[in-house]
Amino acid sequence: MRPVDIIIKKRDGLELSPSEIRYFIQGYTSGAITDYQASAWAMAVLLKGMTDKETTELALAMAESGETLDLTGVVEMALDKHSTGGVGDKTSLVVEPVVSACGLRMGKMSGRGLGFSGGTLDKMESVPGFRTNLSKAEFLQQLKEVGVVLTGQTGDLAPADGKLYALRDVTGTVDSLPLIASSIMSKKIAAGAQRIVLDVKVGVGAFMKNLEQARELAHIMVKIARRVNRKAIAVLSDMNQPLGNAVGNALEVKEAIDTLHGNGPKDFREHCLHVASHLIVLGGAAENLKSAKQRAAISLANGSALERFRQLVIAQGGDVSYVDDPEKFPKAQWIEDVPSPRSGYLKWIDAKEIGEASVDLGAGRIKKGDDIDHAVGIVVHHKVGDKIQKGQPLFTLHANDKAKLDPARKRILSAHKWSPKKVKPLPLFYGAVN
Repeated sequence: MRPVDIIIKKRDGLELSPSEIRYFIQGYTSGAITDYQASAWAMAVLLKGMTDKETTELALAMAESGETLDLTGVVEMALDKHSTGGVGDKTSLVVEPVVSACGLRMGKMSGRGLGFSGGTLDKMESVPGFRTNLSKAEFLQQLKEVGVVLTGQTGDLAPADGKLYALRDVTGTVDSLPLIASSIMSKKIAAGAQRIVLDVKVGVGAFMKNLEQARELAHIMVKIARRVNRKAIAVLSDMNQPLGNAVGNALEVKEAIDTLHGNGPKDFREHCLHVASHLIVLGGAAENLKSAKQRAAISLANGSALERFRQLVIAQGGDVSYVDDPEKFPKAQWIEDVPSPRSGYLKWIDAKEIGEASVDLGAGRIKKGDDIDHAVGIVVHHKVGDKIQKGQPLFTLHANDKAKLDPARKRILSAHKWSPKKVKPLPLFYGAVN
């Protein structure tokens, strides 16, 4: 078997066999297949596509390129969720404790933020001492004993994915749906999850800009799960405006804690309950979404979800006093309320612009390895469809560099658009794929 023959076969639009896919992925992981050959292959996949069978085999090959976790002997059933990323998306901080409070076990491996999309690990590291680098043994022990884990990728999971993703990022092949789907699912398969909810974001603040593309990606990932004997459902959620109000690490953790107290922004709370409900049904703790949502809401109302979050923080070495008193979180030196320059109905709040403004303030990374400032960010006070009066607070800036206030203020103001006529609110979800 020769790499060039596999490249030519895919270039010509033919279906690769499982052995050819595994040979190529194993060769690239080991270094026997070069970057330029893998680049040519990835471009052929982008242009010619892959069948469902090929995409599943690719996900399996990448999952099996390194260590895999077998959770069957640890817990009866392990749940997981994955979001394709967005602005203000701190849902794991609420969904995991809610699902755990309903008697299910959830072990999640999350990532860091890059660009305008925030990272769950960065947010949780706003809590002093919180460890995001658990070993495999620690992950398994905590999942069994505590029932909830939130950490970074453990051990040598799916190394082929990391290597291939870095290559795609610099060769113009990131946009391939089979490569995106196999990348996401390889990590979920390697991490041992048996039931998965996939939160596929749609809009200007998401990777998938339109509903058709998002739905296609969702179908591919759900089919991969089915072919490898896992159960998955994908929800299609809006990311044209920020989710919740807070954008920025400590600000988002505080908003999540407020939501766990039964408060929080209405859209964020509803989003978390919806995603949690699907996980509760998949885990067999409720027969339908209605009863699952009732259970999830009760866990917020009676404080059991908050207590599960406290246990998560304690288990991973975090200072739980920050959960008990969120005022202890770091505060920015300059906090400025920006008033609305006009009256009217909000017809647009550009999520990508808000996210990029937050990065400019220091809340995110331009490239891997950049330091982040946990205290800075933005709180957006309104949603599309809201009626606003001139002079009413529109958003609040949190900055530690006074020179960054004016550019951020201008950028975020330009991200807001008004209408003199009433505007329909944006939907939270566009449906589900299972």
